[in-house]
Amino acid sequence: MSTPIYELGLGPAFRRLQPELQDYFSLAPGSGSYGIGEGVFEVVGCRQKWLRPLLATVAGEEAFFPEYGERIPFRIENHAHFDPFGRSSLTARREIFFPGRTRLFHDTTVAETNHDGGARLVDYLGRYRRLATELDLEVTSEGRLRGISGASRLFLGPLRLGLPASLDAKAYAEQWWDAAEGKHRIQVKVLQRQVGLVLVYAGSFDYRLAPLLPARDSGVAARSATAAVGLPRYAEPDRWERRV
Repeated sequence: MSTPIYELGLGPAFRRLQPELQDYFSLAPGSGSYGIGEGVFEVVGCRQKWLRPLLATVAGEEAFFPEYGERIPFRIENHAHFDPFGRSSLTARREIFFPGRTRLFHDTTVAETNHDGGARLVDYLGRYRRLATELDLEVTSEGRLRGISGASRLFLGPLRLGLPASLDAKAYAEQWWDAAEGKHRIQVKVLQRQVGLVLVYAGSFDYRLAPLLPARDSGVAARSATAAVGLPRYAEPDRWERRV
């Protein structure tokens, strides 16, 4: 079994995480399991009404969405796998159950080797994984995981476009174990310099591991050159391509 990507990204600091967080982030390719989280977002979505029509135009990317709600149930699946290029990866597939509408929110985090032999984590967002951003991670004195997104790149067919700072948005995330509630907690804010708060979600959830079911797709062999290894077909993006 491979080393979990967050252990690769954090190095020795991984052992300073709360034990429950170490368990959460220990999913690795070849483990034979995937993670299931179910809980409630106390707040989720875009608070700025004037911005929602713009987000509605890109909702099909399944990375941003125009809705906003409170006490909204959600479900997340975590799948550790190798992408088609052999990189250790973790794909998260979220379902957010707004009244009358379920939104999907996907991302794949990949461990990429640095020139010094260490690893950096790069997050690819959305249905087509068109938006990529490096993750800057740290462990707080309380053992929480804190992350800030770095500069983003946009993939449009053959084009690789670095977003200028004036257009880029930064995500600030924190995850921890709430011993009093006996639940995992997460809070994320996405801020853009010109418009302010673009997206927020914060809530708590229960988490468990389940056995990874064998693939039943008769086309697995035919897809072997382009599909991820260890990722169910329904959790794959619509297209894989080499992204560096």
